[in-house]
Amino acid sequence: MISMIAAVAKNRAIGFENKLLYWLPNDMKRFRALTTGHTIIMGRNTYLSLPKGALPNRRNVVLSTTVSELPGCDVYPSLDEALRSCLPDEDVYIIGGARVYEQAISLADRLYLTEVDNTPADADAFFPDYSSWHVATKEAHPKDERHAFEYAFVDYVR
Repeated sequence: MISMIAAVAKNRAIGFENKLLYWLPNDMKRFRALTTGHTIIMGRNTYLSLPKGALPNRRNVVLSTTVSELPGCDVYPSLDEALRSCLPDEDVYIIGGARVYEQAISLADRLYLTEVDNTPADADAFFPDYSSWHVATKEAHPKDERHAFEYAFVDYVR
């Protein structure tokens, strides 16, 4: 199964200058719980944005046409080649960035989104349109001392 996971603003913004827009501890916990033990696929810039490099307890796959080796990662020049390297019953999570999401959305079976009740002033990376997808589950959360905005964990299926 191919899933995509992201935190998205009301306008589908996901990043600015190769950084996430939101620091939401519960979103990070959910990300870790969903992806641990599975394969994650990301673009090279997303890999470079990770503070400690490859994420532990996951198979890290990076897409790059300019780099052939990265510590703790399998590197492939295209999404198609990366997906061919996965087993048929493997759970694969696409974790960014915007270009990889754009390539993968037509192949994905499920979206795990954290929808943030905010529209940022600055953004240069956006999640593709998913308005034709259907909500499978939704769990709303109020803002609190650790989360500056209201948000919801929303899982979508085709």
